[in-house]
Amino acid sequence: MSDIPNELRYSASHEWARLEADGTVSVGISDHAQAALGDVVYVELPDVGLEFEAGQPAGVVESVKAASDIYSPLSGKVIAINDALTDNPELVNASPYESWFFRIKPANPAELEALLDAAAYQAACTADA
Repeated sequence: MSDIPNELRYSASHEWARLEADGTVSVGISDHAQAALGDVVYVELPDVGLEFEAGQPAGVVESVKAASDIYSPLSGKVIAINDALTDNPELVNASPYESWFFRIKPANPAELEALLDAAAYQAACTADA
């Protein structure tokens, strides 16, 4: 099974969310998701300042196999994007848990606790297989 860090929270659509020290949340896609996609060739990130509801599409990741929406796992406002992924989308394949897509200021921090923990996410991935 792919690597699933315990300190992160996960959505059923394979995004991960990491609470940062300043109360913002970094969002990326899981190792499981990048492995399923194959070689990532393009990432479309949301604009800073946009606001999303939990579960709303916030970007796109394209691979040699397919294009997939990236969903915001939390409601809130985008405060930063990872520009490195624009020029080097393959970073998502090399290190999916370091390659965050965007940071969001959560509208409701309790939504983070509603996401899957590592064990529940691993169980969901196993059920998909």
